[in-house]
Amino acid sequence: MSTAKVKKGSARHSEKRERLIFHLMLLPGMIVLALFVFVPLVGSLMAFQNYKIGLGLFRSEWVGLENYRIIFTFPDSVQVFWNTLVIAFGKLVLNAIIPVAFSILLNELGGKIFKRAFQTVVYLPHFLSWSVLVGLVYLFIGPTGYINKVLTSMGGQPIQFLLNPNWFRPLIVIETIWKEAGWGTIIYLAALSGVDEQLYEAAVVDGANRWKQLWHITLPAIRGTIITMFILRMGSFMDTGFEQIYLMRNAINRQVAEVFDTYIYVEGIVNGNFSYSTTLGFFKSVISLILVLVTNVIANRVGEE
Repeated sequence: MSTAKVKKGSARHSEKRERLIFHLMLLPGMIVLALFVFVPLVGSLMAFQNYKIGLGLFRSEWVGLENYRIIFTFPDSVQVFWNTLVIAFGKLVLNAIIPVAFSILLNELGGKIFKRAFQTVVYLPHFLSWSVLVGLVYLFIGPTGYINKVLTSMGGQPIQFLLNPNWFRPLIVIETIWKEAGWGTIIYLAALSGVDEQLYEAAVVDGANRWKQLWHITLPAIRGTIITMFILRMGSFMDTGFEQIYLMRNAINRQVAEVFDTYIYVEGIVNGNFSYSTTLGFFKSVISLILVLVTNVIANRVGEE
């Protein structure tokens, strides 16, 4: 056997060994993925059954699409679907606009110390739990909160933010922006850092002001990032946030506060209606998948991949 063949065989053996090491590194993650993502998918069969705990998953009565018919005919589920769409749409639109605006403003700020201080203040709410944030909201807008104290001290009437259903949806969206908009600017700031400064210098020479530079240079440069983030958000469009809404809802605003996440919890955990709650969860996932596929097609049509 020639020396060249020996070296070639040794190189192949070394390459296979490296690949094996990489596959072994992936193994723990794949096991976790299988146990907590793929194995629970078997439970989705309950969406087509009248599931009974005593009978188990494979002996319960099969009812086909009966549970799905209930979703479209039961008044509560129709109201829940509408509530979810309204809140999800508000979060989607503002979470797509405000982080971009924040990132552009931060990118324009001069002075490193002031810029870093402002970034810290904007990012901080992301690291707080919803329990803490909702507690702060109660301190500000509760019946005896700071805002109502200011209003009464000025001779006005207190506003029942938490007891008025008309305030619930705006409060939910505002809280979400407060918590997540700053954190969302990180990706856009990274995209903005890659924009060639010579483009701005050439625009200044041509007489372009700040607004024209923003419209013709900045936004086109980060358009791909904006569309990518939009597609990713569409995957969680129906996830309105269980913890936040559960902490903010009460008996008075329940008509507008009940969304898929809380409704599934009430029907599945509280009422023990496992088949119906599984159907709701499965239905929500299918809608999210369709939205991602449609958004991706639209992105391709406008020239992004």
